[in-house]
Amino acid sequence: MSDNKDGIMVILSSPSGAGKTTLVKLLSENKKFKISISHTTRKARNIEEEGKDYYFVNEDRFQELIIKEEFLEYAKVFNNYYGTSSSPVKQNLKNSKNVIFDIDWQGADQIKNKKLNYKLITFFILPPSKQVLFERLSNRDMKDKLIVDERMKEFSRDVLHWINYDYVVINDDLNECYKRISDLIDSETANTPNSYDKNFIRKHVEKLTF
Repeated sequence: MSDNKDGIMVILSSPSGAGKTTLVKLLSENKKFKISISHTTRKARNIEEEGKDYYFVNEDRFQELIIKEEFLEYAKVFNNYYGTSSSPVKQNLKNSKNVIFDIDWQGADQIKNKKLNYKLITFFILPPSKQVLFERLSNRDMKDKLIVDERMKEFSRDVLHWINYDYVVINDDLNECYKRISDLIDSETANTPNSYDKNFIRKHVEKLTF
């Protein structure tokens, strides 16, 4: 069993463009969560920094880390690998620091299946509509229409994994979405009731997948 002084793990997943990375940064700043920094084989975007956003490595180095069993989880997404190093995560948790993960459903499944002795709370973030998601993706640095189309097709598959998460939150307004996640984390850690409505989420998913 986890010691009460140990940190907790919080996972945020979402289809590309739903806003999870921004939410992870807000939770890190406001609730003092340590962000788990992933390794990736994709190229850095203009605003990203080595060691702050990701550890950018080539595929040979990534495969080497897999062989050495360095990853708590890893997955291939849009032809690039992403992986979470095990050691820094466990060290932070043992030092009573809460850790937040910005990972996809594949990574979330792997971490859950490891059944680590630390409290784990999982969130899946959804956009208010497919139209809003399309607009968000189109306004990012992926101006290529083919890339946006690929993300939209992937969305239809990714959204089906909502059922495997503790909570699903709709990111219509960033501040409201952050407050909702923060309140749910507080209710989980304090073991108090919350107003989460799974039927409402189910109906929203049906609209997104219609």
